[in-house]
Amino acid sequence: MNMHLLTIALTLSALPVLADPPIIESVSAHQTGETWRFDVTLSHPDTGWDHYADGWRVLDMQGNELALRVLAHPHVQEQPFTRSLSGVTLPAGNSQVQIQARCSVDGWGEQLFTLDLD
Repeated sequence: MNMHLLTIALTLSALPVLADPPIIESVSAHQTGETWRFDVTLSHPDTGWDHYADGWRVLDMQGNELALRVLAHPHVQEQPFTRSLSGVTLPAGNSQVQIQARCSVDGWGEQLFTLDLD
């Protein structure tokens, strides 16, 4: 192998490998009095503590964070999985929110799940 090909091979092997982002499978929301409970189902190819879906958040339609649910451990053997967040207060007049998921390696995913609050 010539030096040029070796340099290219070594450069490519040093690039970070981006894994699949967390996928938001479903979201439901229930209002009780003045607060909301969100149930979010995610799937992600968790490999253990080194790489796992580690959170999701509720955003308004302008992208402002309204609530954050931290996921405290990997879910290697439990896919997809659902976790809830209660006691979320939403600004008056919000008829929609967005949900965004995060993983411990790649950060916030690009997928935004829009939920109508009816």
